[in-house]
Amino acid sequence: MSISPGSALDVVRTWDARADHYLELFRHELDGKPFDRAALSAFAKRVGDRGRVCDAGCGPCGHVSAMLAGLGLDVLGIDLSPRCVELARREQPGCRFEVMDQQAITPAASGHLLDGLVSYYSLHDQAKRELAGTLASWAAAIRPGGQLLVVAKEGVSDGVIDDPLGSELQVYWAEFTAPELRQAAEAAAFHVDELTTREAYADEIPTRRIYLSATRR
Repeated sequence: MSISPGSALDVVRTWDARADHYLELFRHELDGKPFDRAALSAFAKRVGDRGRVCDAGCGPCGHVSAMLAGLGLDVLGIDLSPRCVELARREQPGCRFEVMDQQAITPAASGHLLDGLVSYYSLHDQAKRELAGTLASWAAAIRPGGQLLVVAKEGVSDGVIDDPLGSELQVYWAEFTAPELRQAAEAAAFHVDELTTREAYADEIPTRRIYLSATRR
């Protein structure tokens, strides 16, 4: 069976294959990223204690879910890859993780409207043409006044490349510009509150990072 690059089946194929490798590389990545920890802490503060949030594309580490839970949020981490979810459950036994498509997060699927959603590098596996639909799905799942935090790598890539993480796989890789993310968020009924960038840390892929914070209108 032919699998279309960047499709849901492709995400499952590539992430099931490299989840263990990624875990070894990034299990403790937040320890060395003060900017990211500050961004996640600010998100948690905006959401408020016990706010119900989704960590969309939690990956095998589950570290973003764990940090948000430690900051007092009620977190569900989701990922399309069953192997990522299996590893995240093992790594963070105090957190909840489910196999779910981040493009299909609806009130029916989550059981309630969310108070917030974090996308920590979860947009890179799908074609850029899917961005509008993904953000619309998130908007439908978040209550008015709820919070959104998107972290993405800056650039113009949109296609199949050699895995930057060194897994020797061919993977779909999409990057974004700040105006692209702003436009898509605003079109999906979010008000963009802050849009910032930072340079890569010494041990990261050498491209700038974009941080978009928004409120559901």
